[in-house]
Amino acid sequence: MSLALPLAMLSVHDLTCVRGMRPLFSGIGFSIGPGNWVHVRGANGAGKTSLLRLLAGLSPPAEGQITWQGEPITSTAAAYRRELLYLGHQGALKDDMSAQENIELAGALDGVPPARADAAAALRRFGLQGREDLPVRVLSAGQKRRVLLARLLTRKAKLWVLDEPFNALDVKAVAMLSTLVADHVGEGGMAVVTSHQTIPVAGGKAVDL
Repeated sequence: MSLALPLAMLSVHDLTCVRGMRPLFSGIGFSIGPGNWVHVRGANGAGKTSLLRLLAGLSPPAEGQITWQGEPITSTAAAYRRELLYLGHQGALKDDMSAQENIELAGALDGVPPARADAAAALRRFGLQGREDLPVRVLSAGQKRRVLLARLLTRKAKLWVLDEPFNALDVKAVAMLSTLVADHVGEGGMAVVTSHQTIPVAGGKAVDL
């Protein structure tokens, strides 16, 4: 399967992923350029999360190659990470740290720590006003998801790789996230998103696993 988009910056070539002895998918290929986004679809266990982890450089493919601006991401790892924001389905939040501290730590690990005021403003925009300093362990699943998504407001990156970002969100948060993705793409950004549901963002191309 091959999906080609113009002005490609991220390209996936004949990708194969194997878990244990079981192949999850093979022959996956697509490219994405500024102002484009891709919806990765598939049943549970089809390999959607595994594909996004490959795109984020967290694990190697069994076969195939992923390139950024024509170079393998393995040879330009540091530069690629600066352009990438990956939010996994199981968010790497520190339960004993506050929402504010989690945002600041994630930015510091990316090498672009946000100003404290900017982190607080992002959390407020996602409806977490008054909960910024609470330990994450006391937040609901939906609130934890909002903490993760607040990074979209504090971490500037060309490519968003988002694994099931709409999970556990209420209608208002779904609308807000959809607007953020649409604005990011409209401003020349790129996104690769997995979701079991229809994504209310115009345009986009589907990759089916």
